Amino acid sequence: MTPDTNTEMDWAALSEYLGLQGLELRLDPLPKRFKGGLANLNYLIHVNGIPTVFRRPPDGDLPPGAHDMAREHKILSRLSNGFELAPNSKLFCEDVSIIGVPFQLIEFREGLIVRGNRLGELEGDKNAAQRLSEILVETLARVHTVSMDSIGLGDLGRPEGFLERGVAGWSKRARLVESTDQVRLLNSEIITWLAQHIKKVPQRPATLLHCDIKLDNIILDKDNLSPKALIDWDMGTRGDPLFDLATTLSYWTEPGDPECMHRLGQMPTAQAGFMTRERVAQRYGEITGINLSGLSVVRVLALFKLSVVFLQLHQRWRDGALKGDEYAGFQTLGTELLLLSRDVATDRQF
Repeated sequence: MTPDTNTEMDWAALSEYLGLQGLELRLDPLPKRFKGGLANLNYLIHVNGIPTVFRRPPDGDLPPGAHDMAREHKILSRLSNGFELAPNSKLFCEDVSIIGVPFQLIEFREGLIVRGNRLGELEGDKNAAQRLSEILVETLARVHTVSMDSIGLGDLGRPEGFLERGVAGWSKRARLVESTDQVRLLNSEIITWLAQHIKKVPQRPATLLHCDIKLDNIILDKDNLSPKALIDWDMGTRGDPLFDLATTLSYWTEPGDPECMHRLGQMPTAQAGFMTRERVAQRYGEITGINLSGLSVVRVLALFKLSVVFLQLHQRWRDGALKGDEYAGFQTLGTELLLLSRDVATDRQF
């Protein structure tokens, strides 16, 4: 996890605020923003001489429930006491008068991150694909075995009716990004299908959920590829563990997938040696003993959510809240992912 670019922000205001908390922010050298990510902003700073992650949401109007620094701080400040992959959130400030948005200071952990559809530093390592597949499945399983009551998170989220509420919530968000007739029609078809099928999914005991487990949210030890940290907990909650599994599978590209999945480029799983989605689900079930009934329905929900996220990002880019050429194609990608969601729902695509 290494920073790359300087980014303008009112560091002097942050320094003044931290000083009032008895903390010294060093501004020489200037803080640098970490690579990756399409939403929250993360910077390497030095507080009292210690490398620390400064984390804040993006500017502009944010989708409901997104980029929740308060929720993430609540989770990490407690979870770090009982789950070794969780970095500690050391400070949370909700006063937007300081820099314009809430923010956190989080424990920094050095390591390797695999981003996008390339293996990066692991290119040429013949064992990397299998090892990374195992790490993803094992990390999912470890998250889902955390004892919430023992770390003071027994009141996190609202697990009762989690999946049904997820369908309702993402349906509402989808209606807010219907910029074309095609998107409107696809939304209607998928929302209707989900409403009919989600109630048939068996109820499972609620577990801790991360809601975004993929390779670029796992910091790895450079020497042995063991996981050192699981980051980006701003969507963490309690609910059906299959939602976490389905979310990971929604990023999991295979060689024969539609072109949109390859363009999605979230993980390098289309490369030789990675497990298939089917094997990932099977292996997860073997490790956890959790009943996988209804996973196909939950996978449609996860794909639908992913589609809506890309449409939201495109809308925020179109409105000027996000900068960068990479957002220009997200309308098309989001629409194609909706088509894939429909095809998975109707068994035309595994």
